[in-house]
Amino acid sequence: MAETIQQLVLARATDDGVALVYRGQKWTWREHLSEAACQAAALIRMADPDRPLHVGTLLGNTPAMASAMTAAAQGGYILCAINNTRRGEGLARDIHKADVQILLVDNEHRPLLDALELPDVTVIAVDGTDWHTQTSTAGELRPYRTPQPLDPFMMIFTSGTSGDPKAVLVTHATVLVAAQSLVARFALSPIDVCYVSMPLFHSNAVLAGWGVAVAAGAALAPAKFSASRFLSDIREVGATYMNYVGKPLAYVLATEERADDTCNPLRVAFGNEASDHDIAEFARRFDVTVYDGFGSTENAVIITREEGTPSGSIGKGFPGVAIYDPGTLSECAVARFSADGMLANADDAVGELVNTQGAGFFSGYYNDEDATGERMRHGMYWSGDLAYRDADGWIYLAGRTADWMRINGENLAAAPIERILQRHPAVSQAAVYAVRDGHSGDELMAALVLRAPMTHLDLTEFLSAQQDLPSISWPRYIRVAQSLPATATNKVLKRALISDGLDVGVDELWRREERGAEYFSLDSTSY
Repeated sequence: MAETIQQLVLARATDDGVALVYRGQKWTWREHLSEAACQAAALIRMADPDRPLHVGTLLGNTPAMASAMTAAAQGGYILCAINNTRRGEGLARDIHKADVQILLVDNEHRPLLDALELPDVTVIAVDGTDWHTQTSTAGELRPYRTPQPLDPFMMIFTSGTSGDPKAVLVTHATVLVAAQSLVARFALSPIDVCYVSMPLFHSNAVLAGWGVAVAAGAALAPAKFSASRFLSDIREVGATYMNYVGKPLAYVLATEERADDTCNPLRVAFGNEASDHDIAEFARRFDVTVYDGFGSTENAVIITREEGTPSGSIGKGFPGVAIYDPGTLSECAVARFSADGMLANADDAVGELVNTQGAGFFSGYYNDEDATGERMRHGMYWSGDLAYRDADGWIYLAGRTADWMRINGENLAAAPIERILQRHPAVSQAAVYAVRDGHSGDELMAALVLRAPMTHLDLTEFLSAQQDLPSISWPRYIRVAQSLPATATNKVLKRALISDGLDVGVDELWRREERGAEYFSLDSTSY
């Protein structure tokens, strides 16, 4: 049995099943691995032997990216997946941070390098004839190394929702174990087609997309996410499995529903961070089973949903997963709820998700000892995620540590309020955060993206009917937004919303009086 991604990939070398489907073209595993081996051989031959062989990719979800990943697996060097939505100094920082020696770039992303100073980086245009000549004449592949299970396979950057992205060292074992477990869980096989429209520079697409295809011997169908093209893409490639992260289900559900939406080959959708409403609606509309879990690039805190998971919960944790108070270094109290479902002891029950048994699959941030040390404190991994746990062990997210808000002398967590707002059938997305209104300090604000019209009165009546929403958790301000700022992996950038404050541009701004329940519209002269 394979113990590394290198071994897993090489086992496909004589496989004549379909490996890759893209824009009407198909490659067998034999063809795909042969091309990737030539790429690996060329890169190893041109590399500076006195420097670590870190190969960066500035590519889209294309066969070029799939080949780069397979080449790295065969060649035994580290692939550094650069976020192709980064720009300017931020992009240069990521490339330097990862000590990239050779950077693969396609025509679409080549202009991003203009004016960047990358003196120690060899840039290769993968769409050019020169590179095709080099790979076709590279000769036999002699791997850079034969990696062990705990050696790094890739560097994958965090989403950067709360600051500069950090380069996570992702081991062969991490990708292998995650991919094989998903293949077994969903009974995937070579007859399946894995539709991967989440960016392949992100851990979700690597572990739950590319890795799954390799482990199953299934076809990989890379694509650029588009809500409007989603169903036609699924039908065109014959996709039976898809992965997602963030809000893509909400984006797809915002498109017009058609009577034949259930006529598609999709069987399983797996991902994380979808709302309960979107999970149920996506499953109904497209006749697919949706499995949503909790995950992060670091892969240190593992929580899985199982049958019977209550609404709003992300599931139960693996051994060692706990909720701790970072101040006292002790486990938080079990959550208590009032008769109407409100969390009655938030101050005592909400804490940070930790792994008390250590780092789990987390191997550290490359070239960032301070950030690694911040995660690994007192022999435990601290996730930066707020949560609480009920008496039956079900875990509920409360947001990031930055989402712990102090409103009118009380601590509030954003995620429970967001979940309640998303119960409204007109609300597609909700983000809750604190802003300063210039009069009374921090106030609660919610940015909403609507899928259907909603009036001030609709919102007031809805909030009044939510028995588990205390009055202090009613947003003082509502931003009716056309869209929410997000990362490339569809994670909401709350720091951008906080920075905007009450300056909402072309969006609509609602407000209620401090002790009132009714919302009314504000114009730019009202605040």
